[in-house]
Amino acid sequence: MADDLSAKLMKSPLRWALLFCVFATSPGEALEPHPGAAVYAEHCAACHDAAENTQARSLNTLRTMMPDLVRHALTAGRMKAQGDALTPQQREDVIRYLAGAVQGSDAWETEMLCADGVRRADTAGTPAVPSFGINHKNHRRLSAEAAGLHTADMPNLELAWVLAFPNVTMMRSQPAVVGRTMFVSPVESRKVYAFDIASSPCLRWVYEADRVLRTSMTFGELPDGRAVLVFGDMEAAVHMVDAQTGEGIWLTSLKQYPESIITGTPQLYGERVYASVSQFEIMVGAQAEHVCCKASGAVAALDVRDGGIEWRTDMLPKAQPLRDRGDGQMLWGPSGAPVWTTPAIDATRGLLYIGTGEANSEPAHPHTDAVLALDLETGAVAWSFQATANDIFLVGCRRQPSLNCPPEWSVNRDVDFGASIIIGKRRNGKDVLLAGQKSSTVWALDPDDEGRVLWRWQNGTGTANGGVHWAMAYDGDTVYVPLNDPGLPRPGFVPQPGLYALDVETGEERWRYRVQADCEGREQLAPRCAYLYGLSAAPIVVDGAVVTGSLDGKLRIFDALDGTVLFEYDTLRAFPSVNGVPGQGGAIDSASLAAANGLLLVNSGYGMFGQPQGNVLLAFRAGVTVSPSP
Repeated sequence: MADDLSAKLMKSPLRWALLFCVFATSPGEALEPHPGAAVYAEHCAACHDAAENTQARSLNTLRTMMPDLVRHALTAGRMKAQGDALTPQQREDVIRYLAGAVQGSDAWETEMLCADGVRRADTAGTPAVPSFGINHKNHRRLSAEAAGLHTADMPNLELAWVLAFPNVTMMRSQPAVVGRTMFVSPVESRKVYAFDIASSPCLRWVYEADRVLRTSMTFGELPDGRAVLVFGDMEAAVHMVDAQTGEGIWLTSLKQYPESIITGTPQLYGERVYASVSQFEIMVGAQAEHVCCKASGAVAALDVRDGGIEWRTDMLPKAQPLRDRGDGQMLWGPSGAPVWTTPAIDATRGLLYIGTGEANSEPAHPHTDAVLALDLETGAVAWSFQATANDIFLVGCRRQPSLNCPPEWSVNRDVDFGASIIIGKRRNGKDVLLAGQKSSTVWALDPDDEGRVLWRWQNGTGTANGGVHWAMAYDGDTVYVPLNDPGLPRPGFVPQPGLYALDVETGEERWRYRVQADCEGREQLAPRCAYLYGLSAAPIVVDGAVVTGSLDGKLRIFDALDGTVLFEYDTLRAFPSVNGVPGQGGAIDSASLAAANGLLLVNSGYGMFGQPQGNVLLAFRAGVTVSPSP
């Protein structure tokens, strides 16, 4: 019976996909084309029907999103330029065509409230997962005591329960866990949930924002002892919420450009919140009608009490008009240097460390594709190290060049420092900074000598979505490096996706595990499985095991000593959920892994870049039996 249920659920996403592609009619009615179909075909299809090349969301992914999310993209987000080219009626037509075909209910929230009637979350005890980096040095390591899991448990993991979220295509927010409470946000829903996970999960409270959220959660305490959560959104604002009640405390906007967003998780340290600001002009700058390019990344320090901005440091000088691009419109620069990373806090030196991304227009400033050290008190740049000079990049230029596209002398690779900087230790007790780059490079830098290179490890050439993408993990003498390297065929490129264990002292490989494409019986849910199968998600060390996720939905756990595979689980399937919402697993990407209370917590689903979408948070426990759907 369970097998029959699984088989039916496996088919259901495909049935939904078919339903999305037709228009509802009553018996006897003629099939009328939806007015938004023509708008989509003229203004949207060129990108969204070629998602693997354009980094856009696929048509099927768009059709499962909430209308408000599509509306935000067209009026204030990444698709504003396209939205501005439409009439208000065309905009609404295409929104109705793309989104809202199937809308899930949030009635499950009421049904899942904890039976004891208590609406306050329990925040007592030491937080197991306080933030993205686990600690302020971004080690991404949990002890067996903190996780409630030992290395010996890993081969015996079984699925304990599943949460699924309606109208969500991308699970990118790592939970924060303190005591028996898990805080998590399926960011597209604009909500943060506080779940009691002592046994089967129940819901304590819901915080609903007026905007699309984006980052993972950070848990901490104010000087008066009040427990709080901090996170960022697509409008480049930082939110602080009472962790016990879900009540909003303050919201501070760091938006300086229309393209500004927050991607790295804000860090709460002392009496400040340190937040990094990224930007998506890389996605829109190639469009001929766009005035290219002005946006810059930044880092800011906010007062924990009221969110007041104490300092803000832009990565680049303010952009200036440089030259006529050839049609009477000026090209602007410098631009770029988005800060995707979660800041690493160095209390000893009074510094924080971040990595930056590419330039979007000339000149390519020395702060692009760089590691920077900023003074914690003032935000002044103490030193910077540029790994790749002259990297000017705009999405779409290789497919359809425009007058905004980079000059021929540009490196044109998009090799950001996307992985948050790790503050580690060498054998002599001195600190070392470990920085992963999308060029498939890991750098070891000396923080006492203005970022002098101690060693460099390189494996392959990397790609715009490849190399070291979101994070690495560190356990004292080894840094664990996931490589994405999407295997798109191109001259001279040999993909190297997998997990690599490097000696922190020397950069030498201790072991490696190369992942392979697995398309057998999986092409319908992952049509690009032949080349989207690398390790992009931020890994995590639990006791003596390294937990990873792949773009094709594979959860793998390795022995940290020798790379032996301890556990493997395919999340690319349908799941019954404890909250009654239909669940679908997909790509494991971004910030998806955590562990606490004897549970390994895994987000599955990432409907971007042609990857399989999904909407589930999976909880694994050692040696239990999967509970049936309620």
